[in-house]
Amino acid sequence: MTSTHAFWLAGRQATGETAFDVTSPWDGRLVGQVSVPTEAQVEEAVAAAYAVRDEFAATPAHVRAAALDHVSRRLAERTEEIAQLISAENGKPIKWARGEVGRAVSVFRFAAEEARRFNGGEAQRLDTDLGGQGRLALTRRFPKGVVLGIAPFNFPLNLCAHKVAPAIAAGAPIILKPAPATPLSGLILGDLLAETELPAGSWSILPVANDKMPALVQDERLPVISFTGSETVGYAIMDSVPRKHCTLELGGNGAAVVLADFASDADLDWAATRIATFSNYQGGQSCISVQRVIADAAVYDRLLPRIVAAVEAQVTGDPSDDATDVGPLVSEAAAERVESWVDEAVAAGATLLTGGKRDGASYAPTVLADVPAGVTISCEEVFGPVLTVQKVDGEAAAFEAANDSKYGLQTGVFTHDLQTAFRAHRALEVGGVVIGDVPSYRADQMPYGGAKQSGVGREGVRFAMDDYTYERVLVLTGLAL
Repeated sequence: MTSTHAFWLAGRQATGETAFDVTSPWDGRLVGQVSVPTEAQVEEAVAAAYAVRDEFAATPAHVRAAALDHVSRRLAERTEEIAQLISAENGKPIKWARGEVGRAVSVFRFAAEEARRFNGGEAQRLDTDLGGQGRLALTRRFPKGVVLGIAPFNFPLNLCAHKVAPAIAAGAPIILKPAPATPLSGLILGDLLAETELPAGSWSILPVANDKMPALVQDERLPVISFTGSETVGYAIMDSVPRKHCTLELGGNGAAVVLADFASDADLDWAATRIATFSNYQGGQSCISVQRVIADAAVYDRLLPRIVAAVEAQVTGDPSDDATDVGPLVSEAAAERVESWVDEAVAAGATLLTGGKRDGASYAPTVLADVPAGVTISCEEVFGPVLTVQKVDGEAAAFEAANDSKYGLQTGVFTHDLQTAFRAHRALEVGGVVIGDVPSYRADQMPYGGAKQSGVGREGVRFAMDDYTYERVLVLTGLAL
């Protein structure tokens, strides 16, 4: 028998009246059952968070930092157990799942460090004009209120961490909604937070069904929403609550640009290996996975066969096997959608160089060339292990091609030239430019987010804390400055 996992209501475990199954996308086995909170229990969590908001904002920094440090240590101690859980519910290869736990360890450690030093302001002399003589302004940051964090399935632990850890560091209560397909990893955080001395009510983890979310989104007691997920849902949330603060981390179709100076055999081998790995890691289910390769004509003919060979070298199969690079997608429906997009592109004239086959929820690592501009896979985020390759003439054409997208999350530029790096930084309409590597690089402490339809606001612990707080100025009068 599989036990039913309780959820976390105002810092304590609770169960509702119904439960749902969590199954493995690899073999369909039952991973666990999760209890669903009733409407009354959701209301209790919201009321508790709202009631404790002033107390939590005033909690000493060392208390919040100690709690965050504790979670970081406990995640590290339970790495293998949690990685196995991520792999089971998500289908993520175990080696990538272990890496995800390691990143969450860092996120909570970074948050503990930021909690200790975060104040967000400075002293400012106001006697620069006569009317300000003897006056000093002191600026500090205070929480905007309770945060509603909505996390996706693709990084079921680390993207929950990116909601919870900055909120605690900033003194903002948080209600976390993990993804319905992968709630167990988020609930694990509750086990660890419950071991701390954070005020009751300052956090809840509620596996609420998606169709029950509009009421939570609309609740005026939750003035901050941090959402990671699809463009459609993210902007629907923002449009429905125009007076709330929304941080949206949405989709992308990341480009890897390989310029003419990146031309040695070692250069091209490196680029091909990185492109192949990060177009397929997490089954391609990452907002910054490599979806497009834009290669200068000077290197295209030497790069393309290297990419195909490196993609074909990716080991597919059982995600619990240490050797597996690419596991299943989150569901068979997700794999069927990827299959339909590839079939559409091939029917429109694209050349299939490798892959293009589906087996249940698994889709073979795929490379396409000569993809027509109007097909879906050229315009939308594939969120699967599919790569398109395009030839261009020169740097300007490469940057124009990279910008030819409604998305703008991150772009990787393979070049050795420092001036080119700065031109790329200026020209590319994205939230991040990675030089010498793929767009898939993310350090969890750096600002992370997009331009255009890839969202608004930034994650990365300190930057999320800025989003969760606002500046409040204190003017002191009658001082001898």
